Amino acid sequence: MRKLKNAELERLNVNEFKATKKTPLILILDNIRSLNNIGSVFRTSDAFLIEKIYLCGITATPPHKDIHKTALGATESVDWAYRESTLDLVKELQKENVLVYAIEQAEGAQFLNDFNPTTPQPIAVIFGNEVKGVSQEVVSASDGVIEIPQFGTKHSLNIAVSVGIVVWSMWKKIAPKQKS
Repeated sequence: MRKLKNAELERLNVNEFKATKKTPLILILDNIRSLNNIGSVFRTSDAFLIEKIYLCGITATPPHKDIHKTALGATESVDWAYRESTLDLVKELQKENVLVYAIEQAEGAQFLNDFNPTTPQPIAVIFGNEVKGVSQEVVSASDGVIEIPQFGTKHSLNIAVSVGIVVWSMWKKIAPKQKS
């Protein structure tokens, strides 16, 4: 086997990316502190054609050199917006018929591997602060809670890792439905 060169990967340019049909998945970052984590979320979102990222509360926004360092230009391709209040955004999206799920450990949470969307509605998933997680008021306002199963001694994952796991799992479940 031979590793492929970047020129052989046939990736989209930014204009082609923007014109391409997106995965009906929205990512919401609830008060994320790490600029490197934010950049990683952009890069993962580019890889899986994520519809939009919402940056909420204290979450920094592009342009910023530390976001750019890990995003590697994905802030130019992926659609994003800033909202001061995550709770207000959740209510706004729900009014637009988007199903909103917090990624968190909570009573009644459904494991990610067991989550299977049953409607064609777009889905938004909320990722929380590196220390406090998704705020309780946002968890309470969500349509449900999805938990990433974990089996070791630690009780949390880095947010960039969590986004990668959730986006991959969701993409496998919802992206094929958008293709005709």
